[in-house]
Amino acid sequence: MADDRNKLVRCIKKNLLTILTVVGVVGGTAVGLMLRAISSKWSSREIMYLAFPGELFLRMLKALIIPLLMASVISAIGSLDLSLSKKIAIRSILYYATTTICAVVLGIILVVAIRPGEGTVPWKPTDEDETSRVLTRHVLTQDTLLDLIRNFFPPNLVQACVGQSQTFLHEPSVYTLYKKGHEDVIRSIVGNSSLDSESKSAIFDSLSASDEKRRINESLLKELMKIKYNSTHYGGVELEDVYPAERWKFEERYESTTNVLGLVTFSIVFGIAMGQLGSRGKVLLEFFHALSECMMIITSWVIWMSPLGVFFLVVAKVMEIASFADLVGRLGLYFMTVLLGLFIHGFITLSIIYFVVLRKLPFKIIGQLSQVLVTAFGTASSSATMPITIQTMDKMGLDPRVTRFVIPIGATINMDGTALYEAVAAIFIAQLNNISLGFGKTVAVCLTATAASIGAAGIPQAGLVTMVMVLDTVGLPADAVINIIAVDWLLDRFRTTINVMCDCLGARLVDLLSAGELAGAVENKDRLNAEPHELIEIAKADQHM
Repeated sequence: MADDRNKLVRCIKKNLLTILTVVGVVGGTAVGLMLRAISSKWSSREIMYLAFPGELFLRMLKALIIPLLMASVISAIGSLDLSLSKKIAIRSILYYATTTICAVVLGIILVVAIRPGEGTVPWKPTDEDETSRVLTRHVLTQDTLLDLIRNFFPPNLVQACVGQSQTFLHEPSVYTLYKKGHEDVIRSIVGNSSLDSESKSAIFDSLSASDEKRRINESLLKELMKIKYNSTHYGGVELEDVYPAERWKFEERYESTTNVLGLVTFSIVFGIAMGQLGSRGKVLLEFFHALSECMMIITSWVIWMSPLGVFFLVVAKVMEIASFADLVGRLGLYFMTVLLGLFIHGFITLSIIYFVVLRKLPFKIIGQLSQVLVTAFGTASSSATMPITIQTMDKMGLDPRVTRFVIPIGATINMDGTALYEAVAAIFIAQLNNISLGFGKTVAVCLTATAASIGAAGIPQAGLVTMVMVLDTVGLPADAVINIIAVDWLLDRFRTTINVMCDCLGARLVDLLSAGELAGAVENKDRLNAEPHELIEIAKADQHM
């Protein structure tokens, strides 16, 4: 009896942090529902106060991302010779590419088979809808892909820490349409606008006048600068159909978010170059090793904030839900389709891939990832979870050189859950609008969802932004994203959990495949870095073997 009690106590002590974090998620949900029951009219400021401890937790985790990511990747690559680095990189990329494609195909199969969009009434956004204005930023697929490539090569590393490149299109004013000769559009929009009758008359007179008279009245036409294009004032025709987006003015801006792709690219190149220095780069290598270990020590301190931080984050999110009716009613079948896809991918598809490669099932490994998965669910950010992921992988006995290379790469480019979600969402929106997607457009969804998931930063709800790119590829309206916002915050947490699980299984798989080569690399590196008297001792040891 005493032995059983001691075992239970040891088990609780060993898993105390995980237990507390799970309690934080469950307790946060319960408290959030209770507060909603007390009052349904909580102001955004009151919710902000409740989320404040969770925000501090997220800030602390995000502060660790850049130094940990760069130090980990540089030290991992620098510790390996170039040929072994190539092998580990190829294995990682093949694994990530395979899992992402499998996720997208699975999502397409499920949404086509279940058809959650049929019989559902789409929600049309209004001009007053703030969310629709934020999310319907005009984008071109080619611009998004070019931005993805640009971000691999940041011109300034300091800038890459705080911003990533995005191409912005400037929506032309009605005045621009007038200059381009779209008179029928101008007449319709001006007639439905809020301009006074005198201004309207001046504009109509100018439209009827000769070219010379138009130039004289051009000052009056500046009133057109005040009018934004509104499709409801022109028979529902979208602006892109009147004036193609390819002809709009564009500029490159820097969004306020870390360019993780660029930092990882630089870290890989820097690590390779440092490895080529041999013994001359030993001091530099030790510095990055020490920096990486220092970040892990800080992580071990911050991680004890996770139960409290996750609790308040979940409370705030539950209180922000606009309508539970959307969650269980209008979008219930869509929600369950995505959730089913994520479950099948996480526990069946990944298990099959893991078993085919290693002849082992990964469920024991998944069981050891409970702390990582709960934190991923609570924060909805694979990047913020990365310090805890690396620490957990180290405790599981993985080679640090693999962990510190594969996990940062995975947190950057491997977004299986996001890819599946975007494929399902795009076809769901097509079903909502009674648009049939042929085989060619379905393949386009597959390819674009894969590319968009790579470009999605590891931050909350980034997939919602890249979703616009997928919709644009198959000719669906960008503002249709408004239909899935009600459940996106919760699905974001589930898909982040699957993303992180896939990263961890990938690190384990690559570690086991590379174990023999890594052991040989350590022995060879010891010989290369040994002093003359140490080489004599190694030679003597070899003779005795």
